[in-house]
Amino acid sequence: MSFFKIEHLTKRFGGLTAVDDVNFEVKAGEVYTIIGPNGAGKTTIFNLVSLIYPATEGRILFDGQDLTGLAPDRVAARGIGRTFQNIELFENATVLQNLLIGRHAHTRVNVLADLLFLPSVRRQELAHREAVERVIDFLNLQSVRDSAVAGLPYGLRKVVEVARALCTEPRLLLLDEPSSGLNVEETDDMAFWIQDIKNELGITVLMVEHDMSLVSRVSDRVLAVNYGKVLAEGTPAEVQSHPEVIAAYLGQ
Repeated sequence: MSFFKIEHLTKRFGGLTAVDDVNFEVKAGEVYTIIGPNGAGKTTIFNLVSLIYPATEGRILFDGQDLTGLAPDRVAARGIGRTFQNIELFENATVLQNLLIGRHAHTRVNVLADLLFLPSVRRQELAHREAVERVIDFLNLQSVRDSAVAGLPYGLRKVVEVARALCTEPRLLLLDEPSSGLNVEETDDMAFWIQDIKNELGITVLMVEHDMSLVSRVSDRVLAVNYGKVLAEGTPAEVQSHPEVIAAYLGQ
């Protein structure tokens, strides 16, 4: 059984085919990265995979289940977490509060029990808090746990967004250009976190990324796309040396 598989994924916007019959498979326990020049269709593929966009054609299979047509708000409950290229955090809330929002998919609501704050509700709140504290410790966010996100530097906000995605307890983590806007040192830190997420937490990672140094450091396999079509798939070295990939990046 495939862990995560895309079959004949196609997306049309009117007369424009943004993603054209894309197929790939992500193995459990690997970092799989989608690359391509600007306008290649990477983000559209990612939005299809996370069900933000409905696919025109094709299937999305996760752990033997067909997710095609599933509502976007049900994705986290199935074990898929996601970050965004443009940071999507509540800036006036603290880091801790943002991470607790990531526990929403695991919240079981009973209005009467919540109003009375019964022992079952207290146990659930305690479990959520413990899960968040584990993520805070894992990503070394103890010093900013009670700080408002609005006051944090950009690179640290990126880490907080990864932390919120981890709080959903994903088996598959989707990272949308995690190095976007980061300096060299922050990108090195992000590479460290991605490797630890894979190796220590055992979470499979599907990533869209433009920084080829980061791609080479953390990726097990790479898929190159251009104009919505697959150009090549293989190890980072194999894909970067592929003639069609070189031509796409150089504009030939």
